[in-house]
Amino acid sequence: MRAEIIVVALAVCLSATMIGAWLVALRTDRSGWIDAIWSFATGGFGAAAALIPFDDAQTSPRQLLVATLALLWSLRLGLHIAIRAARGGDDPRYKQLREEWGGSFKHRLFWFLQIQAMAALTLSLSIMLAAHRPAPGLNVSDWFGVTVLILAVVGETIADRQLAAFRSDPRNEGKVCDVGLWGISRHPNYFFEWLGWLAYAIIAIDLSGAYDRGWLALAGPSLMYWLLVHASGIPPLEAHMLRSRGKDFRDYQRRVNAFWPGPQRAADAGKNGDIR
Repeated sequence: MRAEIIVVALAVCLSATMIGAWLVALRTDRSGWIDAIWSFATGGFGAAAALIPFDDAQTSPRQLLVATLALLWSLRLGLHIAIRAARGGDDPRYKQLREEWGGSFKHRLFWFLQIQAMAALTLSLSIMLAAHRPAPGLNVSDWFGVTVLILAVVGETIADRQLAAFRSDPRNEGKVCDVGLWGISRHPNYFFEWLGWLAYAIIAIDLSGAYDRGWLALAGPSLMYWLLVHASGIPPLEAHMLRSRGKDFRDYQRRVNAFWPGPQRAADAGKNGDIR
């Protein structure tokens, strides 16, 4: 099958899936389901694009490897978010959008989710580009990418569990989690999420120059970094934390980097700036 046809099919499928997510969110009144559906769709359709052979060529070991990585990422993240959505209330970021958009929330949420579908398309294409690198067999860059993705999944899982354990302790009610990985990054789960997408670019890029389009896979981690650090990730979540935790969270912001892991600073050292 031609790559152009796969791209169009991906765009249509992802758009339709996010329409379904929009309907689920409206029916259940829980926008948290949106992120779970998005995770399953991105990994699932990305894996499908990885497995579909170009021009009737045989499926390669690299295609199988990349598709497996995409599915494992999708299942871990999607199930984590789905369990969280089933147990509790709405995601605070979507709550804020509901307040800001008021009566136009349903309409604007629809188009917001179509933007998310386009973001998922970019990420799925990074998966596809990695899977279809034409080098024979599996080589060092493939296993390096696998190692990075495993590190990312393990790191994000640890961060999620540390946060869950902190929140489950009644003594921590109203406090800011700064234990474990949360003591070296305010959003270690976001950092490891970004790192996982970097793995596909590592697999896709052929430094010999034989696969020029592999460099396009950098669009995945680049987009994910922008979304997490500057758009729908850190900014709205930290605005919510400042409203709910106040001075304690401001002190946390001064001590701990927002995104990149690093040693803590003195509480007054970050007053003039923040290291992403």
